[in-house]
Parts: sequence; structure tokens; C-alpha cells
Amino acid sequence: MIKIFKTNEENQTFEVDAIERGSWVHLYDPDSDEIEMVSEFTGLDKDYLKAALDKEESSRLEIEDEQVLVILDIPIMDVVGTVANYSTVPLGIVLNEEYIVTVSLEENNIIDDFIEQKIKTFYTYKKSRFILQILLRIDKYYLSFLKQIDKASKIIEQLMHKSMRNKELIDMLSLEKSLVFFSTSLKSNQGTLEKMMKLKMMKRYPEDQDLLEDVLIENNQAIEMTNIYSNILSGTMDAFASLINNNLNMVMKILTSITIVMSIPTIIASFFGMNVPVPWGDFRWAFVGIIGLTLLISGIAMTLLYKKNLF
Repeated sequence: MIKIFKTNEENQTFEVDAIERGSWVHLYDPDSDEIEMVSEFTGLDKDYLKAALDKEESSRLEIEDEQVLVILDIPIMDVVGTVANYSTVPLGIVLNEEYIVTVSLEENNIIDDFIEQKIKTFYTYKKSRFILQILLRIDKYYLSFLKQIDKASKIIEQLMHKSMRNKELIDMLSLEKSLVFFSTSLKSNQGTLEKMMKLKMMKRYPEDQDLLEDVLIENNQAIEMTNIYSNILSGTMDAFASLINNNLNMVMKILTSITIVMSIPTIIASFFGMNVPVPWGDFRWAFVGIIGLTLLISGIAMTLLYKKNLF
């Protein structure tokens, strides 16, 4: 799918039908014909336009023949039933002197915010500012998703206090994996941002200096928060793993103690059940006496085990 936007002389951005100079073209999961058409109109390399369609593509920056390719890892959230899964996908930004094209394999909130004109001072002809605004929006969504992950981990932790089911552990593991994805992607984006800062085009508008500082601050904050939450979640998982092992040891001790106590009546009954002459064989109250003796010995054994904290 292709969407084309352009900012007019009154600095109002509208969707247009044809690709024009100074316009912004967004490609969402494009097919080969759409890529061919955009490449023909803009003069941008088809390989650059296809780069972000690989889910395994990592954040990077390439410059060749006055064309710039920027690939950034953006956060996405998929809700399956009542569980939210967080991951990252590549977003490609390809530009030259006249056009800027964004390419994504999946729909995402970052591009939607620009399409819905939620970003102030967004103009399609100011390409360097547009890239910085995209970076700032990406970092804000990382921070937002990190807060959601933190809230989800606290809820799961409360459930794990009451129950040690596999579901809670699997949900915790899923959040831990999400933080690993976020950490890797944020560090890759930071490396790409540092390379971009060396480009002349990123220094074209002096008023964008504040925007650049905001991007750097937000990105560093997102990296720091990811590391903190990752350490907390990892420590929580280790603590609950130790707790589960401790509970298992307690259960095994109790079962062992029960087995010992239950073996006492079995042994006594085995002695008096032999087909040979046994003590009290002719005694009228022998059965009652044997039961009483069994209960007495079992009670003594339970008392000793209880004092040893084995019950």
C-alpha cells in the first residue's frame, strides 16, 4: 500500500494522489510493482526500498550516490487474547535531495502519528527534522511500552505469590525476552543516531538543535530504563526459581516423613501377620493392644519428626 503526503506553502500537510518533489511517500508491506513504481518516480535504489522488508534487518545507516538509507528498529505490541507481546520490527527511511520514503512491513503507531498529524512542526520538505521527529517518537513509544511491561511484571508477580503455575512463569519469560529485544534495538538505534549526527544534512536547520538533544536524552533514558527493568525482572525470576525449589524440597521432606510414619504400622503388622507362633497369640485383647502400640510408636515418631521441622 502506498500513501503520499505533501506540505503546502501554508505549512499544512495533506495526502496527495501523485508523487511530487518535496513529498513524503510511505510504503506499507509493498509488493514488487509498488517498489518499482516508487523507485522509478523518485530515483531511489530498489534495494534500499526493500531493505526494511526483512524482519531480521538490524538498525544501520548507508550512503551511496547521494542517497541515504536509515533503518531503525521500532517497538510494536501484539495483543493475543489478554496477553500483550512486545517485539521490534525494522522501519526503513530512504531519501535523496527531493524525496523521502518510509517503508515498513507492519502497521505501527509511529507512522500513524505522522499520518494523523499528531506531530507539531512536521513538514515533508524538512527531511532531517522529519528523521529526528521519527527517532523521538520511536523513543517515546519505547518508554511507553517499558512502563507497560513494568506494570505487567508487577501483576504477574502478585499472581505468582498466590500460585506457582507454569502460565505465570511463561508470561514472565515473555516479558524478559521483550526487554532483550528492546535493549538490543535501542543500542543499535543509538549507534545509527551517532553516525547520522556526522552528516551535513542533519545540521541544516539550527532550530533543530533542541530536537536533537531531546532525541539523545530520550534514547539514553530508554536504554537505561530497559537495563533497570531487565535486571529487576531477571532477579525476580531467579528469586521465584529459588522459591519453587525450596517449596519442592519442603514437599519432599513432608512426603518422606509421612512415608516413615506410615511404614511403622506396616512393619508391626508384618511381624504379627507371620504364620508362626507370635507373642500374645492367645491373649484376648491382643489386637487392641497391637493397635494401641502402633499408634503410640507412630505418635512418638511424628513428634520427633515435628521437632526436627520435618513436618
